[in-house]
Amino acid sequence: MNSIKWLFSQTQIITNGLRLVSKCLLLGCLLFVISMQPALAGIKDDRYDGNIFVIYAGNGSLVPAKETLAQTLAEHKPAILTFYTDDSSDCKKYAPVVSEMQAFYGRATEIIPISVDTIADKTYQPTEPGYYYGGSVPQVVVFNQSGQVILNKKGQVPFEEIDDKLREIFDLLPRTESVELKRRSPKEFSSQLEDQ
Repeated sequence: MNSIKWLFSQTQIITNGLRLVSKCLLLGCLLFVISMQPALAGIKDDRYDGNIFVIYAGNGSLVPAKETLAQTLAEHKPAILTFYTDDSSDCKKYAPVVSEMQAFYGRATEIIPISVDTIADKTYQPTEPGYYYGGSVPQVVVFNQSGQVILNKKGQVPFEEIDDKLREIFDLLPRTESVELKRRSPKEFSSQLEDQ
């Protein structure tokens, strides 16, 4: 009988111990979840939260660039360098402008976003993006077909200013004399396909 009582008391001790351990684990998990900080990155702060073109411009096709600056200049194709960092609120706010440039001029020009984190302290050649980096972001550099810089500005350069330079490159009418550029809606594309 004593062995049954002893066995019963040992079972009770083990059961109580397991309950205590499970309660401690549950409490530890709850404390861990409660103490976790949410990701507080957003467009108005300088925190990293991913590729700015994907998150803030809805355009992941910009990074990585299809061609390098050297290749683009060798092909005598206009190019747009845009210097950025993923953790700059100014660059996050500027990402939609870069995406808009691609929407209207992406087939005729090469848009090359350059993360300044990849630029090292060394001497660069004129065919390398680091040669044109001015030390702050965002920065836009526009090249014509001859490889000449026709616009090099820091800060959030308005799309219209870049558009004016690209209109000069492509010999287009000034914005005041031409039809307003606008994107087609997906319905226009699908209705054209249905008609065929």
